[in-house]
Amino acid sequence: MTPSFVAAKVTTIRIYSYIQVKSEITEILVSGKSAKSEWSAKNPYFTDITENYVLNGKSSKKETRHIVFNLGDSGLEYKAGDALGVVPRCPPELVEKILQICRFTGEEEVETNLGICSLREALTDRYEIHRVSKKWLKGIAERTGDTPAKIEVRIVSRKRFSSLDGAMIVNWEARNEQDVPEGYVEMGELGDNSAILLQELTSNNDAMEDYIWSRDYVDALGDFIGFGFTPQQLLEGMDRLKPRLYSIASSPDFEKGTVHLTVAIVRYNHHERDRTGLCTGYMADRCESEKTQVGVYMSPTRSFVLPEDGSKDAIMVGPGTGIAPFRAFLQQREINKDSGRNWLFFGDWTEEGEYLYRDEMDEWKERGVISKHDLAWSRQGDEKVYVQHLMKKNGEEIWNWIEGGAYFYVCGDKQYMAKDVHSTLINICSEYGGMSPEEAKDFVESGLMKSEKRYLRDVY
Repeated sequence: MTPSFVAAKVTTIRIYSYIQVKSEITEILVSGKSAKSEWSAKNPYFTDITENYVLNGKSSKKETRHIVFNLGDSGLEYKAGDALGVVPRCPPELVEKILQICRFTGEEEVETNLGICSLREALTDRYEIHRVSKKWLKGIAERTGDTPAKIEVRIVSRKRFSSLDGAMIVNWEARNEQDVPEGYVEMGELGDNSAILLQELTSNNDAMEDYIWSRDYVDALGDFIGFGFTPQQLLEGMDRLKPRLYSIASSPDFEKGTVHLTVAIVRYNHHERDRTGLCTGYMADRCESEKTQVGVYMSPTRSFVLPEDGSKDAIMVGPGTGIAPFRAFLQQREINKDSGRNWLFFGDWTEEGEYLYRDEMDEWKERGVISKHDLAWSRQGDEKVYVQHLMKKNGEEIWNWIEGGAYFYVCGDKQYMAKDVHSTLINICSEYGGMSPEEAKDFVESGLMKSEKRYLRDVY
């Protein structure tokens, strides 16, 4: 009897390490089926940036960038409303400064959650060094003891001479440990400043929060290097490097094989040093277009999605970089030829400096993709105008759209904007829907948000 065989299929796949290395091409023998990789936070797809430019006008004091990643042959798929995970790398100059302070070469071998590697690699790709962690500071205290060592200083002699003729005025010597010069006043205890500061931080949560808010490990080592660190102890308590999520600003059908982001670059100065956000600074300053390999993956959303029924109207509130998913929504709605109307609320500081995607918005209005467009500028004119003010001004029409089945979307700042928009929406429903404030709150939070799922938010 002749044995039968299933034809084996040879598939070429790219194998990537989580740590940034050159990709390897590996031949894998797969019996009867093709191999398919799934990219994730632990196994990101390394690719390059094809476009990276500033969206703001010349007069703007902000830096908002449009960044496009090439998806190549990754097989990565997404939909309008999803987010892209980006794996940052720590600034090399910060890594070198830390090594210099500690007098390490960077080649020391250390153990991390991802295995053994060099200290330089750990500080670059495995830990977050741009902001000191509470756990790291508390770890020093646990290692060295809670009570700062006291230093005893005792005056044993004192001599004073005249500045006129050099004659001795005072010649005093202590007779015992308790003896002090005439007129002596005790000023308090002396101690190691680093130990005193550490005790204050670990015993006072407010002081701890204030300290870590504005300091990285270069700052912290300046205060605490005296305690001494081995390479392994330096890493103990540091936060592990985490990817950053950004709302996708494109439809997958708009420019196939790419994914677009709208990114506000964070720049600031603390303790006389210029700094950036870890990931935004990485993309803006250290990623060379069409060259630097950056780890990415998709983070799908289940809730922040377009209506399945394309005839439904959509109200979109997205000031600043909150415009990102709505650019994707509008692209997708136009590609789908959805008949539902689109009402966009956008805002920022000034029209001249921060009107993101102005040309695209004007074209969409001309083609009828954007049915209504309200713009709020908070630093232009005598009054500060925010998106919630324009919502209130258009309250009756917003209510008519919602009553007619419209979806209501919000994207952007969670702490202030989203809260103000939420309360304004409740007030609109109360005023124009004939409800009490309590009924309107229940209508919005239980009805629109939970039951009907017509009020959707992507806030951060």
